[in-house]
Amino acid sequence: MAPDLGSLATALHAEADDLLKGSPQLAPWRPAVGIAPKLTDAELVTLAMMQAMPGFTSEAR
Repeated sequence: MAPDLGSLATALHAEADDLLKGSPQLAPWRPAVGIAPKLTDAELVTLAMMQAMPGFTSEAR
């Protein structure tokens, strides 16, 4: 990953994390018990955005 893309991903993750912590009503509801997610919501948003930016909106790509 190019340094500028790495910086973009880091900034996007930090912004999404701050947004979700500041506005918890935006995060999806999760039951109190059960399997803990392996990714945070901010990480998932970052991965989706980084995948969609170069035009790869299909998981097959």
